[in-house]
Amino acid sequence: MSSSVSLPADAGKAAHYYKRGTLSYTKAGLVTLFAWLLWGDFCFSLMEVVVPALVPLQLKSHQASSLLISVVMTTLPAFLNMTVCPLVSFKSDRFRSRWGRRLPFIVTTLPFLCLSLVLIGWHAEAAEFLRSHIGVFRNAAPATLVVGLVALFVVSFQFFNMFVASVLQCLFVDVVPVEFLGRFNGMTRIVGTGAGMAFNFFIFKFAESHSKEIFTGAALIYLIGFGLMCLFIREGEYPPAPVDEERSGGWFSGVRTFFRESYSHRFYWFFFLKETFVAVGATIGIFQIFFQKEMGLSLQQIGWMAGIGGGAALVAMYFAAIFVDRWHPLRIQAYLGVFTAVTGFTSLIWSTMSIPASMFFWLSLGANLSLSFGSAMGAVSSITSFMRVMPKSRYGQFCSASAILRSLGTMVAGVLAGVFMDGVRWLCHGSDYAYRFYFVWSWGFSILAAVFLFKAYREWLRLGGDKDYAAPAPWSPEGFERLEEGDSSHLANPRLVLVSMNVFSAGFVITLLLAPVFLLMMHRHGMAGAFHWYLLLFVPLMSAVFFLWLMQIRSLRKDIAARMAGRPTRLGIPHHGVLMVMGVQGLLAFPIYWLQMFWTIRHDMGRELLLFAALKLLSSAALLLVVHILRVMEKTSSPKTDAESPNCAAPVIC
Repeated sequence: MSSSVSLPADAGKAAHYYKRGTLSYTKAGLVTLFAWLLWGDFCFSLMEVVVPALVPLQLKSHQASSLLISVVMTTLPAFLNMTVCPLVSFKSDRFRSRWGRRLPFIVTTLPFLCLSLVLIGWHAEAAEFLRSHIGVFRNAAPATLVVGLVALFVVSFQFFNMFVASVLQCLFVDVVPVEFLGRFNGMTRIVGTGAGMAFNFFIFKFAESHSKEIFTGAALIYLIGFGLMCLFIREGEYPPAPVDEERSGGWFSGVRTFFRESYSHRFYWFFFLKETFVAVGATIGIFQIFFQKEMGLSLQQIGWMAGIGGGAALVAMYFAAIFVDRWHPLRIQAYLGVFTAVTGFTSLIWSTMSIPASMFFWLSLGANLSLSFGSAMGAVSSITSFMRVMPKSRYGQFCSASAILRSLGTMVAGVLAGVFMDGVRWLCHGSDYAYRFYFVWSWGFSILAAVFLFKAYREWLRLGGDKDYAAPAPWSPEGFERLEEGDSSHLANPRLVLVSMNVFSAGFVITLLLAPVFLLMMHRHGMAGAFHWYLLLFVPLMSAVFFLWLMQIRSLRKDIAARMAGRPTRLGIPHHGVLMVMGVQGLLAFPIYWLQMFWTIRHDMGRELLLFAALKLLSSAALLLVVHILRVMEKTSSPKTDAESPNCAAPVIC
């Protein structure tokens, strides 16, 4: 078992013991606990990454349509998530046994989950066995039978996996001391990223040639590794299971209470709809690998790109978590949402050009690395923002309320995303060139998610914001629920706000300073057409955008001065944190811009050169819109009462 000990009555508060319920750990016992839990989480993460990475390739190799791939990989799992997970979570909360209330659900489904995983890998052999030994399958079309079996085995895997996914986080909460939950959750995210890196670096390149071995190996690792974790981890004793409120109206009364409390306030609706549209936009992600292959990348290159990006995320994750707490996760989510919505068109550049695969590999890898810190902030702030704004007394209930809407959206989107890709393929006469347009789907829904994030953030400010937020609570006589702990978010610093804006200004200056260099290179390579277009359009328009940017800074300076003097402002003051991160990322991305221009000039690709230049111009102009939206989002009614909250409002600038 996990090095837990029983304490004498007078030793319960000893500094070298850590308690969780009836469980107590020494320092060595806590290290052992973490080691087994993180090992189990590694095996679980490695097992989970195999199915979404390999199954789309298997289905497509048997001529499955995009619609079928989308339904199998998104719609059906979403349906199971909406139905199985709430039931398993409800039952495990009320289950009592000598082995605990979580572990029995994991152990009993372990062999069935592993068997389903093995069968996915050996689907072709299973189809041949059915055709040879069972008469009803002898006349079935081979491809239809194989695709049907893959879908069946995937659904079986997802069904049993829902049991584990439903209770694993609950197990962590039940056995890890409260004072270590935050650090432990950070470790699990790092471990999960590490598992993905290991898979992408060393295994993914064999996805098409050794799929049977990969699925079988993943099943064995999960069976042995996760089984050992269950063997050496012990749950404590729990209070008696709660009695259902049958006398106060029964099950239907509980359902009415659930919906009345969860969906009663617009703030929660904004938040739930944001989560839903983010999930809907992500359903198209299963086609990313086909886009990468269409751009000429090999599976080894795809794996290396994902693995290196995962390594950068590992490093960035630790530091990002610090700033997420300092700048408030909801603010980070809102700011990143606006950046993504406004600048999301940049990926559509690949629908307009074809470049050598090696060039695309290095450009994509450089972009992933330069954006790694912002991506890590987005990943950490996603679940943290939910924890920070939802009422603590009903946190699980609100998680379920969000999951219901998110799963419904994903179920529908899983079908529509497949229809979308099949429709685009039809327009492209069946060519895989259609996968270059999959960004249209994700960008469209990122705009919708940003709209509701904007509304949620504005409502959060109205409810108290950084220093005085109170969660709406219709079940409370006061109508809101105060936070259990103080908010440590750092407010906007006027000096750093201007510094962050000047970081972006440096990007404009570098772009204009590089223009003569590129013009000289074009002239030497005899690219007369590109030379004239770049000189007569790009340089003047970029100069005009830079001028407008300087006017934006001037307006912001006036608002800062007015706020510091206690006067009303024209617009709000954006927070320096995310602006600084995005500005620095923009500077780090300049080698990518250099490579784009250098390679296109060197290979005499005038059209592609102008397209990259146009993209640079449009993304720079989009930055003006981003900052304007952020200033509108941060605008408050007065310098003294920023948030009209039920409590005392705090100033925007410290």
